[in-house]
Amino acid sequence: MRPASEACGSTWARSYDYTARELVRPRSVEDVRDLVLREPRLRALGSRHSFTDLADTPGVLVSLDGLEESPSLVGDVVRVPGGMRYGELAAWLQERGRALPNLASLPHISVAGAVATGTHGSGVGNGSLATSVTALEIVDGRGELVRLSAGEPDFAGAVVGVGALGIVTHLELLTSPTYQVAQTVHEGLTYADLREHLTEILGAAYSVSIFTRWTDEPDGSVGRVWVKSRSTTPEIPGTVLATGPRHVVPGLDPAPCTEQLGVPGPWHERLPHFRLDFQPSVGAELQSEYLVPLYRAQEAVDAVRSLADRVRPLLQVGEIRAVAADDLWLSPAYGTDSLALHFTWKADPVGVGALLPDLEQRLPTGTRPHWGKLFATTDPGAEFPRWDDFRDLVRRFDPDRRFWNAWLDRVLG
Repeated sequence: MRPASEACGSTWARSYDYTARELVRPRSVEDVRDLVLREPRLRALGSRHSFTDLADTPGVLVSLDGLEESPSLVGDVVRVPGGMRYGELAAWLQERGRALPNLASLPHISVAGAVATGTHGSGVGNGSLATSVTALEIVDGRGELVRLSAGEPDFAGAVVGVGALGIVTHLELLTSPTYQVAQTVHEGLTYADLREHLTEILGAAYSVSIFTRWTDEPDGSVGRVWVKSRSTTPEIPGTVLATGPRHVVPGLDPAPCTEQLGVPGPWHERLPHFRLDFQPSVGAELQSEYLVPLYRAQEAVDAVRSLADRVRPLLQVGEIRAVAADDLWLSPAYGTDSLALHFTWKADPVGVGALLPDLEQRLPTGTRPHWGKLFATTDPGAEFPRWDDFRDLVRRFDPDRRFWNAWLDRVLG
């Protein structure tokens, strides 16, 4: 029986309206295979948290949030349907005394979509969410269900796959025993301290985020430091502890944000910045993010600061994080510990579009974009050593280009 279809709508932040013919929600893997064999063009749709046409297609969008299956836990490994959201998975794991090593700032994102784009949290010792994957199952362009496990030749190329290899129906993730985290916000960070102590600050706790608007605030600071600690609360140079809860965007109601003030709680209720039952971030926004080799961190910070007069009018807030190196071919952190520079922009596509080429030109060599967000470069492959290997993998998995779209045409060529 053909799954019911519906209108396609837009991305979560209304930054892009999907042009696909229809949206279909299969209920089983067999439904997915039938769709791939029947439709000449299709694309997997996650939780709509990308900001471009990354997930669009001239054919059929396939959402996996209707798969009639729950997670299952065998030893330390959890098997997850690809359309499940991280917030739901985290709560399920917590009930069973298990945890993941890290979460992104939003718990609302789907597991398959976040992994496919190299989405990450923070922490100098924490890899992206994709580094927890031990196996994945993909319906490829021939309608075959392919299983890839860690250590197999194609695995490292397929995990961060930007949807180009097929529809990821299931993933297996390595878990650990559950743990507690306390979150504190440190205010008054000056640019001098940010620049001089950047790597020290990012390594001060299990997960650290620096929020800034890149120009001096009235009190002389450039931002706040959000610290998520599994032990004692560290001191952050030149800052004081906030006396009340804060939103990541100064001046907004902090109610959507996870609990602060050093109150310990389960990992999944502290590592994200936002609660699952609230709209995250601002809502009407655009986002960009760039990962820079960590050893070039000061260079990168100075580059953004040099454009502060153009950045500030377009910016709601910026975030600086750290991501540990991995070996996943299309991961923005491939082969190098990285500094992640995130920008939550106002909903001004013309202004942001004009700024991004200049911003990217000033960032150091080795900078790579986050696949799910806005970027200007048309030649990202120059910074990925396994770029041509990935393109060969796409040809093998999708010889008839069923999963090809305009975004892949621009980015992969």
